[in-house]
Amino acid sequence: MLFSPIKIADLELSNRIAIAPMCQYSAVDGVMTDWHTQHLMQLGYSAAGLVMVEATAVERIGRITHHCTGLYNDFCEISFKKTLDQAKSVSPKNTAFGIQLAHAGRKASTQRPWEGRKSLTENEDPWRTVAPSSIAFEDGWHIPEYLAKEDLERIKKNFVESALRAVKVGFDLIEIHGTHGYLFHQFLSSISNHRTDEYAGSLENRMRFPLEVFNSIREALPINFPLGMRITGTEWDKDGIDESEAIIFSKELEKIGCDYLCVSSGGNTPNPQIPIGPHYQVHLAKIIKQNTSMVIRTVGMITDPIKANEIIINEEADMVAMARAFLTNPRWVWDAAKTLKINIEVPPQYARRF
Repeated sequence: MLFSPIKIADLELSNRIAIAPMCQYSAVDGVMTDWHTQHLMQLGYSAAGLVMVEATAVERIGRITHHCTGLYNDFCEISFKKTLDQAKSVSPKNTAFGIQLAHAGRKASTQRPWEGRKSLTENEDPWRTVAPSSIAFEDGWHIPEYLAKEDLERIKKNFVESALRAVKVGFDLIEIHGTHGYLFHQFLSSISNHRTDEYAGSLENRMRFPLEVFNSIREALPINFPLGMRITGTEWDKDGIDESEAIIFSKELEKIGCDYLCVSSGGNTPNPQIPIGPHYQVHLAKIIKQNTSMVIRTVGMITDPIKANEIIINEEADMVAMARAFLTNPRWVWDAAKTLKINIEVPPQYARRF
């Protein structure tokens, strides 16, 4: 089952294995570098059905760090085109590439993970951050600027423009980042959204801006172009998003043409009580799958191919995504195919290993 094909809109994937988007923190003002070239070329011939490119900002102030990728100007677009073409040149013809478009909101202007992950200090060239409400992510962090209506329109426009750039570059699929404490998650959560207008209060209002942006992107893209979202199944906080709200949001996305969801969790509060362990988010994907008809992808500490296969067999999700597993072993799919006794295409230069 793990190696059976699956369709997302008009895109047929050769198997149900996705490489999750992983920020590399190696760009220069949004522009990809040689690091991205080797990273994506390596993942390109992994034989995964779908390779997702890291969270990519739709405007400069939407980057998480100084070194995050962006798709907000021609320089960025040119670098993405070059890197994607190189990755595709060594990949099996049936490998699809997707991009995750994002805006970090109040979690922007931060240090890279190996530098501390905190807000940039005055001598680290910080920039203004924006959010639904002027509430800092954590004590000691910068206080974001309140997003006025004209700011919302600008961000919506930037998402649409970046999506069109992604199509032009040659991506096969687009994913909107709606979790991990970034901008759309900030709107959806009553923890971070204390506005007093039509974009806050009830769940219907908190969903409004993410749905408006998603719908604008959907309308701008070519017909049947695969478009999905990564959503929050729970915030692991009694005051935050829970499974019932995630179901409602998922259904609303489906109504406006969402093709698939990747179900993750947490990230909008500094110290959530997450029961981290193998497959700790699979139950969230299962809940969404049981309540919608979209393709549902699960993610989170999935490493064993037999157990990954069981997720599909047991109809807990339609696809599995892995990140750290591929950093540890970029040939994870090859080894999984051996374990499950499946024949797959591998580069002839490396065939002797397989």
